[in-house]
Amino acid sequence: MAVTDCNALPCASRLSAVPIALLAIVLTAPLGGCSFDLGSWGSDKEMPQAVEQKPTGTISGQSLSDAQGYTTRGLTLAKSGKTVEALAEFDRALALDPYNVQALYGRGLIYQADKRHEQAIADFTAANGLTPQRVEPLLARATSYLAIDKAKEAASDLDEAVQADPNSAQAWSARGVTYERLGDKAKAFTSYGRALALRPRDEAARSGLARTGG
Repeated sequence: MAVTDCNALPCASRLSAVPIALLAIVLTAPLGGCSFDLGSWGSDKEMPQAVEQKPTGTISGQSLSDAQGYTTRGLTLAKSGKTVEALAEFDRALALDPYNVQALYGRGLIYQADKRHEQAIADFTAANGLTPQRVEPLLARATSYLAIDKAKEAASDLDEAVQADPNSAQAWSARGVTYERLGDKAKAFTSYGRALALRPRDEAARSGLARTGG
């Protein structure tokens, strides 16, 4: 099970209105290129915000340092495709620090790739609660919602994602797919149009725009 390419594709049991190939292109895009490179998540700038939400004295500075060490090893292992070992490291990190955003998101990606979508959703939900202005956990959770045929929940996440970052072409593309699946061609058309305006070479958005009225 390798997740470095983020190939966590949703189920295709009821995708009559949306080509499977399009879902493969668009819905992996929110995670595309991630390679478990989570940027500043868990950085010194964000960690104090997470710590403030914890009961006073429950997590020591040393525990946080150890947790980040496990997380770093987990990310390295995940990049190498060693997801079983990576999962164990993320589990260790979260046992010490349940508010470790990087570990939550990384573990969620592994669960998602393994089609353990309910567990992935739980981790993405926790990550979103800690970093509500980040688009990544919303996009990832929407992918898992679609995989278990919860398109309305996915649409809600993607509505929030495009509000958090109106310049995210990936969020707009995924929103287009989701509303097309829900049968709302007007919202799908608008979403595909926004995605294409931001990323003119987005062929998935271009074909979606054509299907929904463009």
